Amino acid sequence: MPDRDSRDVPSPRAQPATGPETDETGRTGALDARPDETDAERRRRRARFLRDLAEARELRDRVQPRRVKVARLRHAMRMRTFRW
Repeated sequence: MPDRDSRDVPSPRAQPATGPETDETGRTGALDARPDETDAERRRRRARFLRDLAEARELRDRVQPRRVKVARLRHAMRMRTFRW
């Protein structure tokens, strides 16, 4: 059983942020936690993420060929019914 005194102390997440640089969600600055990150590092990290995402999509397409076929047919139907 947890200590009864801990109920009176709110968790750090429940306390509102007080700094001027925080937004309404309580986070400081930008969404990333690396304020000293350069643009080149951010672009490198983003490129790595996009490569991993593309690899995951290719893997999903290989292991679920029926889903890929249905998606391809659905896309073809949309293209046929689209009016220019």
